[in-house]
Amino acid sequence: MMVLIVEVKYFNDKLVDRSGSALYNISHCDGLFLCVTNDNDNDNYNNYRLVVWNPCNGQTRWIKPRNSYNFFDRYSLGYEKKENNSLRNHKVLRFMDNYNWCTEQGLRDFEIYSLNSDSWKVVHLNPDWYIESDQRGVSLKGDTFWFAREKFQRLGVMNDFLLCFDFTNDKFGPRLPLPFSSSHLDTVALSSVREDQLAVLFQRCGTSRVEIWISDKIEHDAVSWRNCFLAVDMMKPLTPFKLQSNAASFLVDEKKNVAVVLDKDNVYRPTRDVAYIIGKEGYLETVDLGGSTNEDCPPLVCSYVPSSVQIKQAGP
Repeated sequence: MMVLIVEVKYFNDKLVDRSGSALYNISHCDGLFLCVTNDNDNDNYNNYRLVVWNPCNGQTRWIKPRNSYNFFDRYSLGYEKKENNSLRNHKVLRFMDNYNWCTEQGLRDFEIYSLNSDSWKVVHLNPDWYIESDQRGVSLKGDTFWFAREKFQRLGVMNDFLLCFDFTNDKFGPRLPLPFSSSHLDTVALSSVREDQLAVLFQRCGTSRVEIWISDKIEHDAVSWRNCFLAVDMMKPLTPFKLQSNAASFLVDEKKNVAVVLDKDNVYRPTRDVAYIIGKEGYLETVDLGGSTNEDCPPLVCSYVPSSVQIKQAGP
């Protein structure tokens, strides 16, 4: 397993990597990366491009839009499960559910691209939930899990939950419970463990306590949780301690009972990227990851398992 660390910049939902190239989004599944780029590094919708890339063998596959890509688009990469596990139909989910205050119009679009058929399929959906712009989906066993919230909070209703997009049946599953209840000011982030379990980081606003929970069993329509994996008060020797991003980036090492959380070095004038190493005994170490190109750029970390999977190419 390899660890990939990228510094990204949130600016109107845009991501920019260290080299300055216009990388708007990145996700991975099954050894493949899905990258959203903009050739001219501006917000012209016509310049958005989508590419699937296998860094292990260098293969790429550029994906043409059904109509056009949009500034508000969200993406995830997954695959349809077959009886023969070696035969996988990789797919891309593209969706947006926003309100444009300039035009006073709602923007809603859900569609799925199949690499096997080289075609888009429209999914008709009117969700009563939303996924915040800084939340990143996590791929597990070919499906993608998201942290989501109820659009209109109501008493007696689960207002924060997990959602899974099932790439085999091309639909979102039921709301899955979290081991805690959060508000929109709290930090909630997702990560994968051994590519078959989900880890959730939680920090309540106004506290220095960081909790990490790991699922016991998880499928697209059900989840159960173990006891809390880590619960650490980060107040000492870090005073104060509040993760900068409401969707932090982290990795878990179950064997060593530690977690690595990436963040900025300072709340008010951040200049460097850092990694906080925490264990069951509490805070262990801060590792300097180097200078930050922009104080608004949160570092992103993910585990990557190299794969020789071949990317099916589009026909002539």
